[in-house]
Amino acid sequence: MKILLINKSLYPKGGDAVSTLTTGVLLVSKGHHVNYWGMNHPLNPDYPFKNYFVENVDYHALNSYKKKMMMAVNLLYSFKAKRKLEKLFKEFKPDIVHLNNFAHQISPSILHVLKKYDIPSVMTMRDYKLVCAPYNMLLNGKPCEKCKDGKYYQCLINKCVQNSFSKSLLNTMEMYFHHNILHLYDLIDTYISPSIFLKAKCEEMGLKKQIEYLPNFVNLTEFTPQYKEEENTIVYFGRLSNEKGLVTLIEAMKGINATLRLIGDGPSRNDLEAMVRSEKNNNVEFLGFKTGDELKGLIRQSMFVVLPSEWYENNPRTIIEAFALGKPAIGARIGGIPELVKDNETGLTFEPGNADDLAEKIGILLRDDELRIRMGKNARDFAERELNTEKHYQRLMELYNMAIEKNALRK
Repeated sequence: MKILLINKSLYPKGGDAVSTLTTGVLLVSKGHHVNYWGMNHPLNPDYPFKNYFVENVDYHALNSYKKKMMMAVNLLYSFKAKRKLEKLFKEFKPDIVHLNNFAHQISPSILHVLKKYDIPSVMTMRDYKLVCAPYNMLLNGKPCEKCKDGKYYQCLINKCVQNSFSKSLLNTMEMYFHHNILHLYDLIDTYISPSIFLKAKCEEMGLKKQIEYLPNFVNLTEFTPQYKEEENTIVYFGRLSNEKGLVTLIEAMKGINATLRLIGDGPSRNDLEAMVRSEKNNNVEFLGFKTGDELKGLIRQSMFVVLPSEWYENNPRTIIEAFALGKPAIGARIGGIPELVKDNETGLTFEPGNADDLAEKIGILLRDDELRIRMGKNARDFAERELNTEKHYQRLMELYNMAIEKNALRK
């Protein structure tokens, strides 16, 4: 089967990109012909069709009115992205397209190309963009469901996008234009949710699509577990941003006899570093972005990982990869996290935003070596049983065939 994987980032930038790339590796290992399409970036591998990629867009770096206007237009409907994808289609001729994260920088305009060429499609939902204008279902740092049943104007009223009237207006216009006027998302044949929570929440918010469940997976041959730690360290790895609950985590570390290593980068890093200096949290270290064997080594050496998120996490790879390395997790009781972190089995959960509760759970794991090892082994067993490549591949093929059948019925 010839499969085109689409994601705006095509290097290991975040969970959506990593999941897209690992899916491609899995499909190739099963004999499929796979290509990728998304944004050009200096960190991309040397992709065969890179000349047809769209230019890299960093909305935070736009420094002229003209560029901002051009990007606003492309966010609503990108003719350039359509033309480039169509050129790729004419050369590669995919049997199916697997969409991931493509809103904004690419835009759903590309779905008209799929319709023109009668290409079946599936979309793995990486966030809440289909039901929430700013994608994260947050307002003032707290979970928000005001856009329920298509009330996208709430984004503008509440200035949900970076507290900006103009950005919130653009995102509000985008939602009505794509969903209510062009009905672009109706052109996707099969929707996939990596978490039961995201599926249920999107349905609750009013998404009238059939959504199939398929969690992320991990190639266990690339992750050698280590149940006994080498260092007195706790690890968070991922994006350093407000919704990740890192202020709560740093507060919880006060008085803890262990070192917290924050691995990653993001918009909150400077503020978090200033907080640590101001409050003299000497047991908190910022290691910056790490990947590959270096990242795995830091996790293996640690006692456990923490994911203190305060937004509706989907199916976080942070926890999945920690499990594969034989590490238990402490996770906030929110979104899809409790689907992975089972209390007293694969880790412990705590009330989101509650630093005292988190500190208590950290203390429980710090004091009990045998408990950490037992939970780490349970976590690895869970990954082997539920998140392995073969189980994922078989289900993914079922969903591809479902999309092909649905597409045939459209004709």
